Amino acid sequence: MSKPRIIKDYEKLNPEVLEQIKLVYPRGFHRHLVGFVNRNGEKRMGLPFETEDYYYLIRMSAMEAKDIIAQDDDYDDDGNLKSKVKRAYEDKHDDLDFLDDLNANEDNDLGMDEEEPIDPSTEDDMDDDF
Repeated sequence: MSKPRIIKDYEKLNPEVLEQIKLVYPRGFHRHLVGFVNRNGEKRMGLPFETEDYYYLIRMSAMEAKDIIAQDDDYDDDGNLKSKVKRAYEDKHDDLDFLDDLNANEDNDLGMDEEEPIDPSTEDDMDDDF
C-alpha cells in the first residue's frame, strides 16, 4: 500500500513537521527541489519529505526556497541550520526512525552509523611499525 501524497505550502505545515524538515535539509532547500505536475497540468517545484504516514511535496520555487531560509532565524547568514538549533531538534526528534530511513541526503548525516567505517586503503600498515 502506498502512502498518501500531500502537496502543501511551507507556511501551512505544522511546527513539528517544519522542525523535521530542517533536520533533513540543514543546508537549505533549493538544491533539493523536484519538478512535478499539479492536478491542473501545470509544472511546479516542490521539496520532498517523507514521514511514516505521508509523502509530502512542499510547494515552493527556488527563489521561495532561498527566501524561506534567509528569513528563518534557525539558519545562519550562510544558509546553514545553526548548531544549537540542530542539536535541540535532534534531541526532540531522536525517536523518529523515518528521518534516518527515508530522508537521508548529502546535506545531512541521517542514516549514518555512529562510527564511520574505516577505509582499508587509507589505513597505515601496522606491520611496518614493528
